[in-house]
Amino acid sequence: MYVPDHFKEDDAQKLQQYIHDYSFGLLVIADENGIEANHVPFHLHVETTGSLGLLQCHLARNNPAWQRLQHSQRALAVFQGPDAYVSPSLYPSKAETGRVVPTWNYLAVHAEGKARIIQDNIWLDRHLHQLTDQHESGSNQPWSVGDAPSEFTERLMKGIVGVEIRIEALTGKLKASQNQPERNRSGVKVGLANGKGANSRAMSEFIS
Repeated sequence: MYVPDHFKEDDAQKLQQYIHDYSFGLLVIADENGIEANHVPFHLHVETTGSLGLLQCHLARNNPAWQRLQHSQRALAVFQGPDAYVSPSLYPSKAETGRVVPTWNYLAVHAEGKARIIQDNIWLDRHLHQLTDQHESGSNQPWSVGDAPSEFTERLMKGIVGVEIRIEALTGKLKASQNQPERNRSGVKVGLANGKGANSRAMSEFIS
């Protein structure tokens, strides 16, 4: 990913938080057989302070991607936060010089590392509990894996395999009008906050 210095985010804790907040990611595999991408929910486990963490997900056993991972082992996980089109009309400088063009603001995190395939039922059970609990935490009546009959979930677990990626490199890009003068940034922030769609409003929060 091309990341100019003014859009670079290299604070590991912030990047980990972004992965947690926008955890439905893209698992990318590239080997001699080509490139493949799968859309999956991830759970990020950070073992110790200073660790980049472990990304955990699962794939259907019928999905040949996990077998490719067994051989290539390297994987890339891509996470994307809010994004928004930025119109030149949001820049106060437009009226003065006209020297402005449209652009796009967005948040993206790439995590790269060595992957391993896990077929252990204890690991899979723990993973499914963690993943579900993470997304049920805001519910008034959170559902738990344990709410379903054990024989039912055990049968379903036979149809999946786990994937764990030890993150070796984290690359973050937050394009939030940092390359614009303060008054243009303010114009974009207000314009997106009052714009249509949740993405525009969410992106406005990243502009300072």
